[in-house]
Amino acid sequence: MIIIGWLSDVCLLLGGFLVLTGAVGLLRLPDFFTRLHAASVTETLGAVLLIIGIMLDTGLMLDTAKLILLICVMFIANPTITHGLCRAAAHGGIKPAMETKSPMQNSTPSDSKNIYENQIQTETGVSGKAPK
Repeated sequence: MIIIGWLSDVCLLLGGFLVLTGAVGLLRLPDFFTRLHAASVTETLGAVLLIIGIMLDTGLMLDTAKLILLICVMFIANPTITHGLCRAAAHGGIKPAMETKSPMQNSTPSDSKNIYENQIQTETGVSGKAPK
């Protein structure tokens, strides 16, 4: 029983870590597609690890069978929904940021500011510059 408790704790900690990193990814990543990727990985891997940790804590009960069914649905539905959202966004005209190198390499601070302002303008259609 001690080993199952440890495994449960490890799954809960790893799942919590993945959920937190996915939340940071949603805030920090530059465009819609990379943010959606972070959300998809968080939902699929982080939530499944959290559910496995809960399953190990509860033991073999009817609740465990329900959680197994939930994991099966999540493995099928989450990637499908993410793919559908990406296709809809691409069909709607949102273009992914396709850079082959980091925008911060070989650039000055004013260049990085211009890159950020251009990105805001392309994503929102509004200029990122403050009015004079």
